[in-house]
Amino acid sequence: MADKVAFLGLGIMGRPMSANLVKAGFALTVWNRTPDRAESFAAEHPGVRVASSPLDAAADADLVITMVVDAPDVEQVLFGARGAAESLREGALVVDMSTIAPTASRQIGERLGAQGIGFLDAPVTGSRPKAEDGTLTIMVGGEAAHFARAKPVLEALGALVVHVGPQGHGSMVKLINNTVAAANALAVAEALVLARTSGVDPAALRRVMSAGSGGSAMLELKAEPMLAHDFEPLFKLDHMLKDVRHCLEEAEALGVDLRVGSVTAERYGEAAQEGLGNCDFAAVVSVVEGPASAEVPTKKT
Repeated sequence: MADKVAFLGLGIMGRPMSANLVKAGFALTVWNRTPDRAESFAAEHPGVRVASSPLDAAADADLVITMVVDAPDVEQVLFGARGAAESLREGALVVDMSTIAPTASRQIGERLGAQGIGFLDAPVTGSRPKAEDGTLTIMVGGEAAHFARAKPVLEALGALVVHVGPQGHGSMVKLINNTVAAANALAVAEALVLARTSGVDPAALRRVMSAGSGGSAMLELKAEPMLAHDFEPLFKLDHMLKDVRHCLEEAEALGVDLRVGSVTAERYGEAAQEGLGNCDFAAVVSVVEGPASAEVPTKKT
């Protein structure tokens, strides 16, 4: 079991995840690109050490968690100037909980492995509320021995922790999952807009769909924010679009035609172009509504 944990990245997800590690009793060091976030976190959680750089954070860590946006960010905190890999000792373990392309996960794992450092790709699903209450779903790719070592840490963060296969498979499962979620949210948006435009009560539609085959997590989680135009970001639209695009790239390399995924990326791309990228991905409803959305008050954040 790794007792000393370094957590790199205190964003929407990373901050509550770090809080759960403190609650579970792990000795925690944190680093964030904007130091104020790390300092405020430590002020709320006595005993947490704030590092000046990823290198400083990893210096005495048994296990390092990265929770940033994409592969270039992971590579920067690990291998960039004053990166964590420079100070990690042989036998340490890195767990990347960001959502990045499987090919990038494998390349990072190879670079760390050459230094005698273990690596797991362990992205999460569940958005901020589940990060806050420690009930995330975590899908993990990598060696079984590394998974067993990291499992106590991961179980402090998630209700369901699944070893899905070798290096890169955690990232692949996450991309597939998010592409399905994004497509489903888009379908929910279309259903709500069609109902309202036709004069059907959206609340009645939701009751029927929830009780039947049209029910889904996205209907339960995103219908109300879509109708209210409450786009406070629990998971940013830009991040969802990034994940869908990564999934399409992986599918193309494998010769798999994801037509629904392609349409999904197109619509989320339109929303991003309209300036909704920092909003919750429920904001995709705005492009479905088109000009009619101007008639509905919008709460973006």
